[in-house]
Amino acid sequence: MKFSKMHGAGNDFSLFDGFHQELPDYSSLAKVVCDRHFGVGGDGIMVALPSETADVRMVYYNSDGTAGEMCGNGSRCFAKFVYEKGLVKQPLFSVETSDGIKNIELKLDQQGKVDTITVAIGRPQFDSKKVPTTLLGDPVMLEPLEVGGRLLMVTVMRLGVPHCVIVVDDLDNFDIDDLGSQMEWHPVFPEGMNINFIQVVGRNHIKIKTWERGAHHTLACGTGSCASVVAGNLLGLLDSQVQVTAEGGILQISLSPEYDVVMEGKAEFICDGEYSPWIMAQIEKLRQK
Repeated sequence: MKFSKMHGAGNDFSLFDGFHQELPDYSSLAKVVCDRHFGVGGDGIMVALPSETADVRMVYYNSDGTAGEMCGNGSRCFAKFVYEKGLVKQPLFSVETSDGIKNIELKLDQQGKVDTITVAIGRPQFDSKKVPTTLLGDPVMLEPLEVGGRLLMVTVMRLGVPHCVIVVDDLDNFDIDDLGSQMEWHPVFPEGMNINFIQVVGRNHIKIKTWERGAHHTLACGTGSCASVVAGNLLGLLDSQVQVTAEGGILQISLSPEYDVVMEGKAEFICDGEYSPWIMAQIEKLRQK
């Protein structure tokens, strides 16, 4: 079973060519290969498959084995993977995801390799029922939420996946792990939530740390970065062109007046490899439980 290990702004993944190899149960596969002690480690896996509605289909699973509708940093890795592995032939192509079809534009270097990737993420959904959240509002903006004895002002939306954005004064000295772990499955978020803590540096620059649903504290979150820029713009704190500095890298996020969101950034190959029979046995054991 062959794979590629990649990262986008420190968000790391194993990617698989599902055109030319048969893969085991995706949930068990994700749990085993994303283990940072017994696998190669990662925040999730992606599988490239044929699509009837787009040029290629992306299937995404979090490191805990749960399926994800969309992954922003993962989509950039996926785009570089399918192009440089020859699964798509043109630098403009479409990707089928569980959150709909995403259009990709690749910028190539002089050697024909992928330099930067632009992904049209789409528009956020603000309706409480579609996020979903039991908090009321369309949009839910600066709603008070008590977590661990602290009162937080949260802004919530669905952009690919559910996102909650919290503006803080000093991100470097803010314990996101404690609050993020409590908020991920807070009762007001019936399908779980990605929790994004941001510090506004200027109208065109934020810093961000994210606790991701199904992956815990990650070095970056692409859709979380996009949702955070949307939230900052709604709150009057940010303009429509914003640099997002995550712990693992930098993204550029752009908003249209109608809140069509575009993300631009890089993705990097770490290695190609092939899993041993031992790993395959661990996947089968987990699958049979």
